[in-house]
Amino acid sequence: MPSTMATPLTAELIQDVIAKMPIQGRIVLRLLLLQHLDVTHEEILFMVSDRPDPRCVSGTKPITTMTEESISAMVSRRDEYRRRARLRRERTGLQCTALSTLAATADKLTDRAAALLAARGVSAEAIANLKAQARVAVPGPALRVLEERWDNNDISAEEYQTYRLAIEMQQHIRMAERFKTRLTLAERERQTSDQTTLLDHEIGHIWGIPAGTLAARKVKFLTQYLTALQTALTGTPANPNTVPPLDLWKDTLATLSRTPVQRSIATYDGLEQTESSLIEKLSAYVVGAVPESIEVKFWNSLVYGASSQAMHSENTRTLFGLQRLVSIQQDTDTSPEALDEELLKRTAPRAKADADALAGPSEPKLVITDHQKQILHNFIGEDVSGRASDKW
Repeated sequence: MPSTMATPLTAELIQDVIAKMPIQGRIVLRLLLLQHLDVTHEEILFMVSDRPDPRCVSGTKPITTMTEESISAMVSRRDEYRRRARLRRERTGLQCTALSTLAATADKLTDRAAALLAARGVSAEAIANLKAQARVAVPGPALRVLEERWDNNDISAEEYQTYRLAIEMQQHIRMAERFKTRLTLAERERQTSDQTTLLDHEIGHIWGIPAGTLAARKVKFLTQYLTALQTALTGTPANPNTVPPLDLWKDTLATLSRTPVQRSIATYDGLEQTESSLIEKLSAYVVGAVPESIEVKFWNSLVYGASSQAMHSENTRTLFGLQRLVSIQQDTDTSPEALDEELLKRTAPRAKADADALAGPSEPKLVITDHQKQILHNFIGEDVSGRASDKW
């Protein structure tokens, strides 16, 4: 194949080449690429009529009449496999988009926390040591000690916030590393998903033809497609006696993977019990305000569309949480000023209530009348010893 192509490979060119193939070839290619391409109703009708009758045992195919039930059954199978393939592609894409934004925001929060510490007089060497120790730091005991010192008036509000900013900076360093690790895995999963076509047994389930027949058609029409694509790219007819380069198939998958992802219509699926609670938690998540202890579980619930402690079937999985997360990320202000305000608000010491305010106004002592005593006696009951029964 010449190194310089007369025509660049585009999704439109791929679709044009497939559209010019015989109907069996179009069906084979569109089923293989079902997460990108659609099978038309005309091709559905052809598949229904092309299926061998399972009742035929004489070796000849009888004349069968298409029914509404057989057509709707094939459409249902096509829709189910297409839904799974496209949800997988959408999910991996949303994961990569969300994780890249989360990692970038965590890095920004780390930088802003370091800048706030420097403005409070913390030396650059101390900040560097805090960053170096972030991976092994355990924030729980440090926070408990800090709260205890604040309750005992052993520390000022300024010192309290400085310590909290240091803990916050270390947390965002760990979160950034966690997000980047997940992003690497998500990118790998997306590449695998983009290179995955419908399997033979899945195509056979939709079409209803034997495995041997399907394998023969795949070899025939894949070769025909690659030859036609090579001709369209180079502008010169391909030699029918030569095998077309297999790289064209990889290029086809890579080109189609760059097409826009069709967003599914997801409905609220019960995450965080109420939709308002979920939106509130997502809003906190995009600015790093979700505690580390529950972050992993929350992320899993977003990715798998259900509680991480429960097993759910494929039909219950939706992308509602991931879709809302990405949309909230797009609307969230992550400028240095906004992040500084968020960090200062998050690390501010909680207000102390006065002892008199905690005690509250003294309430008059309640006097229980004999009638009320009788009601309580009847409700609680007594055993033979005269003591209040412990059976309730």
